[in-house]
Amino acid sequence: MQKDVFKTLIKEGQEEIRNVELQRRDFEFEQHGRYVLVGIRQAGKSYLLYQRAKQLVENGHDLREIVYVNFDDERLLGMTADDFDLILQAYYTMFDLKPILFFDEIQNIEGWEHFARRLANQKYQVFITGSNAKMLSRDIATTLGARYFDQKVFPYSFREYLGANGIELENGWQYGKQKNQVQFFFTDYFKWGGFPELLLFAGKRHWLNSLYEKIILGDVIQRNNVKNEHALRLAVKRLAENVKQPTAYNRLANMVKSAGVSTNTASVIDYIRYVKESCLMFTLDNFASKFVEKETAKKHYFTDNGLLSIFLINEEASLLENLCAIHLYQIYNKDDDAPQLFYYNRNIEVDFFVPEKALAIQASYQIQDEETRKREVDAIVALNKFFPLDKAYIITYDEEETIETKGLTIEVLPIWKWLLGND
Repeated sequence: MQKDVFKTLIKEGQEEIRNVELQRRDFEFEQHGRYVLVGIRQAGKSYLLYQRAKQLVENGHDLREIVYVNFDDERLLGMTADDFDLILQAYYTMFDLKPILFFDEIQNIEGWEHFARRLANQKYQVFITGSNAKMLSRDIATTLGARYFDQKVFPYSFREYLGANGIELENGWQYGKQKNQVQFFFTDYFKWGGFPELLLFAGKRHWLNSLYEKIILGDVIQRNNVKNEHALRLAVKRLAENVKQPTAYNRLANMVKSAGVSTNTASVIDYIRYVKESCLMFTLDNFASKFVEKETAKKHYFTDNGLLSIFLINEEASLLENLCAIHLYQIYNKDDDAPQLFYYNRNIEVDFFVPEKALAIQASYQIQDEETRKREVDAIVALNKFFPLDKAYIITYDEEETIETKGLTIEVLPIWKWLLGND
């Protein structure tokens, strides 16, 4: 690797940050903090780096202090951890300033965390992104030694999506004409998700398919040297088709084998771990499994509704539950080692349960028919007997009411309104 390559990248990065136009995201950086931002590809991590760089320049820093390097750049193919110091060497031949470092998709270079630790020890301000959840693992956290804040980054929330479409909500929006605008934009957000770049394209399914292929091929299959690509792809497809159902790994392996594809439970466990590490999916545990010896099946959700949608035809109920899961996961499972969000399944099933908040939520596309209504309400009432609830919701597509039953208040809310609230 040549220093001249890094000199070129440094100059290009400064020009890019000077000229980029941003839709600012709802994220506040600590003034002197260093960050590791991790999330699925195209979630907007790079723009958060740009946003922070521009903030620093607006606050009086010289643009020449900024060093932005994207390790997805083909000019860095073959780079190793031994080459990291060339970035600093290249910078100091160009400028007599202390750089502020922005490193994008740094997980491409094995051993990056040791360089990141050295930079922190030398008091550099550093901002790092990556699209592999292993970057938040205990091993890497131990190496970094609490010198960085870590943050999961998801595609746009619904509020951010509205902002990107020029809709800034006023007080009392739900009672005026803005309610119609919210419902209009929610239709697309519900089906196609919140990837920021997707707003630029009319062919949304084609763009999402291309992104999915990049994740599966680059971040899952190639990175993990998967030999049985067909089995992995089929496992992901079956999880998409069963997104509302708890799925045990041996059952998933049997679903793959029933399609005539050879696999086994151990391989399927590896496949789902790889997919989770790529930030394509996340899982929720059954809270009831805490009280039994055997761990029960997990629920598997997609990080963005658009990526789930490419697998489904007319599966609004699955999209609704998946979107609820995304919203709650961002609030309550910021630390995977200390999750607060679960589902509950022990004779009854409640879709989402936050025991620390005494909060239960059912996701149901509609509860107009009596059988569906009774099933959803009875499950919450039954859970309340075991774990007294402070709040209970049934999230629907477009229904709203308050149900009072057996000393419990259950709020029925349309999902577009709930997503813009506080729970």
